[in-house]
This record gives sequence, C-alpha cells and structure tokens, in this order.
Amino acid sequence: MDPTLSLAGYAALTILLLPLAAAAVIAFCTQRDGERSANLSIGAIALSFILSLGLFFFAGDKAVETNFNWLSVGDLKVSFGLLLDPLSKLMLLVVTGVGLMIHIYSRGYLHGDRSYSRYFASLSLFTFSMLGIVLANNLFMMFVFWELVGVSSYLLIGFWFEKNSAADAAKKAFLTNRVGDFGFILGIILTWVALGSVNFAELASALDGKAFPFASLTEPLGKIAGGTHWWVVHPNVLATLVGLLLFMGAMGKSAQFPLHVWLPDAMEGPTPVSALIHAATMVAAGVFMLCRIFFILDIPGSHALEIIAWIGGFTALLAALMALQQNDIKRILAYSTLSQLGYMVMAVGLHAPGPAMFHLTTHAAFKALLFLGAGSVIYACHHEQNIWKMGGLREAMPTTWRTFQWGTLALCGVWPFAGFFSKDAILASALERNNIPLFVLGVFVAGLTTFYMSRLVLVAFCGNARSEEASHAHESPSVMIWPLKILAVPTLLAGAWGIDAYIGKAFPAGHQPHNEGFWQNLFSPFNHNILAAGFGLLAVVAGWQLARALYTNAASDPLPDKIGVMAKLARDRFYFDELYEWFISVTQETLAKVADWFDRWLIAGLLVRGTHGTTELVGRALRLVQTGSLQTYAFLFAAGVVLVLAWQLLQTHAH
Repeated sequence: MDPTLSLAGYAALTILLLPLAAAAVIAFCTQRDGERSANLSIGAIALSFILSLGLFFFAGDKAVETNFNWLSVGDLKVSFGLLLDPLSKLMLLVVTGVGLMIHIYSRGYLHGDRSYSRYFASLSLFTFSMLGIVLANNLFMMFVFWELVGVSSYLLIGFWFEKNSAADAAKKAFLTNRVGDFGFILGIILTWVALGSVNFAELASALDGKAFPFASLTEPLGKIAGGTHWWVVHPNVLATLVGLLLFMGAMGKSAQFPLHVWLPDAMEGPTPVSALIHAATMVAAGVFMLCRIFFILDIPGSHALEIIAWIGGFTALLAALMALQQNDIKRILAYSTLSQLGYMVMAVGLHAPGPAMFHLTTHAAFKALLFLGAGSVIYACHHEQNIWKMGGLREAMPTTWRTFQWGTLALCGVWPFAGFFSKDAILASALERNNIPLFVLGVFVAGLTTFYMSRLVLVAFCGNARSEEASHAHESPSVMIWPLKILAVPTLLAGAWGIDAYIGKAFPAGHQPHNEGFWQNLFSPFNHNILAAGFGLLAVVAGWQLARALYTNAASDPLPDKIGVMAKLARDRFYFDELYEWFISVTQETLAKVADWFDRWLIAGLLVRGTHGTTELVGRALRLVQTGSLQTYAFLFAAGVVLVLAWQLLQTHAH
C-alpha cells in the first residue's frame, strides 16, 4: 500500500468499496429481508454520493493517485490504483448522483418482487463495477472492472430470467460485449509492449504529443516471426490499429455500430435497470474510456479518430432512423440512447473529448429522467409498454407528464435545457474542424430526434385513452415521483452550470470554454458559434412541426403510408439481427458441423475406434490359436514346418 495515502485517497477508496460491501452483506446476510437489503444498498450509494460531493468541491483540481501493489510479472508491473482528477471526480458525481435516484426509485418500482434483495445486491455490484472504471489509473485495472460491469449487466438484464426474452437478452448483451472486449485487451497488450506501462500518467508522459515508439513494438514481433520482415508495417498503420483495437471496447460497451444490437434488447430488464445502463453506467463507460485514453487515440499519424468519428456519426443516424417506427416506449428511448452515444463518439473523433464528456454528463440526467418517467407510465398502465395503447396520460399523471416533457425538451436540444448546450458544443466542434458532412449529419439527426420524441409524447400523453389500462392510470407513488422531480433540476439547469469549463481542465488542448457565471453561460452558445446553435434549433422546429402535423390526435401511425418500405426496415431494425444470425449460421455453425464430422469420423471413428477395432481383431485371431488342445498345437506345428520347407524349396528352385 502507498505510504503517502492521502485523505482524498481514503475517500476515493471508501466511495469504491461501499457498494461492494452492501452487495456482499445483502448476498450473504439479508437475502430474506427485502427492506433491509434496500436500505443497505441505498445507504451505501448515498454515502458514496456525499463523499463524491466532498471530493468535487474540496479536493482541488490537481491529479492525485493512490496505488496498491497488485501484480508483478517480469517487466509487467500493475497496481490497484485510484486516480482522482477533474474527469474522474465529475464521473463520480454522475454515477453516484444519478445512481442514487435510480436506487430510491427502484424501492417503489420493484416493491413486492420476490427477488427484491437479489435485485439490490446486483444493483450495488453494478455500481461498484462502474466506480472502479471511473477511478482506475491504469488500463489493466480498468479492464478488470470493465468485465465486472459485463457480469453485473448480465445479472440485471436477465433479472427476470424466467422469461425467455430476458434470459436471451442477457446472453446477447454478454456475448456481444465479449467481441468488443477481445479487441480491447489486444489493444491494451500492444500498448504495454510498445510503451512498457499501462498507467495513464506514465503513458501520457511517454507520448506527450510524440509518435508511437513502434520500434519497441516491432522488435518482439520480429522475434516471434523468426527474424523475418513480413510483419513490418508502416508506423501510422500500427498507431491506427492500436487506437481502433482500444476503441473496440467502447464499441461493445457504448453499443456502436456494428456491435449496437444488444442495447435495445437490454430493455427486458426492470425499467430502473434500463435507466442505470442507459444513463450513468454501462453505456457511459465506453465514452469515458475514450476520453480517458484520448492521448493514445490522438497520436500523430494515426487515423483512428477519423474512423471513430464516422462510426459515431453513422450510429447516431442509424439509431435515429430505427427509433422512428418503434412502438415500445422503452425501445424508443433505447434507440435514442444509441443515437446520443453516437453523438458522443463522433465528438471524440472530432478531437473534442470535452464536448463528448459534457454531453455524457447532461445526457445522464435527462435520459435517467426519461427512463424513470417511462417506468412511471408503465407502472401506472399495468406494465403496458405500447404507446398506441396509452394516450390521455397528461391529465392522469401530471407530475410524470411535466418531468417527462422536460426530459424530452432536453433530449431534443431546446434552449435553455441542458441538452441544448452539450449538443451545440458537438455541432460547433464539427464546424471548427471544418467537417461539414458530419455537421450536416448531426443537424439531421437532431431533427429526427425531435420527430420521434414528439411522436412518443403526442401518442402516449396527449389525446384520449386508447386502452382500459390507460383510462384507469393514476400518478405513481411519491417514492417514484421524487427522483423525477430531483432529476428535472439538472435537466433544466446543468447546461449553464459551467460543467464544460470544469471538464476543460482535464483537456488543456483545444478550445477552452470559460465559466462566466450562470446568466452569461445561458447565452454563450450563441456567442461562441451562432451557426451551430441556429441550425440545431431549426432542426428542432422542423422535427416538431412534422411530428405535430402527423400525430396530433392520430388513431394509428400514418408514417408507414408515407415512407413505404423504409418504415418496415426501420421497424425491423434494418434486419441486423437476422443478418448476424445468418452470418453465425454460415460461419460458426458450419465450423461446428465440420468439427463434429472430424471428431466423429476421423478422431473417434478412424483413430480411436479404428485402433480399438484392429487390436480387437488381432486379439480374436490370437485367441483362436490359443485353444489349449494338444492335437491342435501339434497340427499347427506340423503345418508350420511344412510351410517353412515349402518356402525353402521354392527359394532353392529359383536360384
């Protein structure tokens, strides 16, 4: 243990271990007492949130590391290390603050469930895993917690495992993320081989704007290749490869194309789990990781960021198109999350990790608000999730309606809600990089976002009730309503709190926003880049007008008649699941059949059974010789003598 462990280090370690302690106590001691389990889980994250507030306001901006010796194998030395800097302190607030609201909300939403204690144990384990990613000071420790998040998500998505759809969704999420994690660990290994360290501070110091020292990487590769030179690749290509391998981890966790298919199915878990995964934890991990290792992605000569930007932009567009024809209220929000994650990844690719983190922070508040609002609607409508079987909820659920409306305005990017400021920063970054195609794509996606979210609001909350469940809906209990009210505050105000200026301390290069005070910050986007702000608001107006024209008092969806086959493609998610199923059938299944044939006929048949059969036949023949009869032995002896004499006579005659 580091002998210079500071008070901030102790606080960080306590923040990390409190949820783990709660999960362990619930699992081993309070399984039969649901209320006590809920209190333990909520109390642990509440204390973590209070300590996070203390670190945020009183620990200063200087990076502080706390290290515990963990692993030493040859030249590889890995510590269990905690890193406190502006980036991690902000994320601690996001994870514990939003997580606390979700924990409290869960107390009402899951009340009466027979696995109440198991739910809170899994929730605490999930929180511990995400906090480990946030506080990790090296790549290997981050990867350990990265995998723990995967395990935790498996437990929560498949919480109602009695349903086949929930069990399948959990497996799908787990396996899809393993594909991305395989690339992630390869990228970590290559980074260590090249630089001799996995510590973020040491890696940043070793690079410091310089090209990747690939001599140290290619030398061991040459030894593996036996001294040949076929493996020699241009350093820029290798730099790009390392960046993209690390990015594969984010492709899995943050559900970027082509590994985006698991996130909508994750809706099979309880709605508070959806809020936690989509707002403050799992999907945020990928974007946070990209921002943490941005100095590796931004190596001179690497083209990784260009590819990352276009993957993020394409994911944002693809998910927005899919959301147009979804009817499940949670799935609409899920595709919205996919689209917004695409925005964040696009921002990282545009050399703007600050705006990416800014959007991650604001998105955590308003997306948690939207999912919890959706949960309130589902709870009131007796677990009905089809928006076309709702309607008229505005009068029946006034608090849920108002808070959901605020979350929608923030997601669409309406001034002065928080989403406007962070989305504007991303669009402005595209203009500053002179990347007009991605700017146009971002504006178009903003219009689509407003369209499908307005569709959701107009159909679910306005008009008349379309089902018996909707007609008898009523406001949710206060334990579910108060988290909505609290989350509505940052949804409205966080954009002008100066969060972007605070994040700028972690990324000194590039444009540095300044915190000029709340009222000045309210108008800073218009002063900074009027084109980005103006086009973003125009997209919102266009999306709203189109949705209002189509869905006001609509009894059914008029869009399929207007866009034809595109509606079916969007509703069926462009057949990506079917495509992957076919691809697996012609690759994995074919390989499995070949392996089965090889094992059955060559290994088991020819080698195992063939050897066994030959031995058995020889044994049977020898057994016929060993009869125990003296007459038989005399006959065989005489026959042998005759054969030998005959062979000798033939040899003599031949000569």
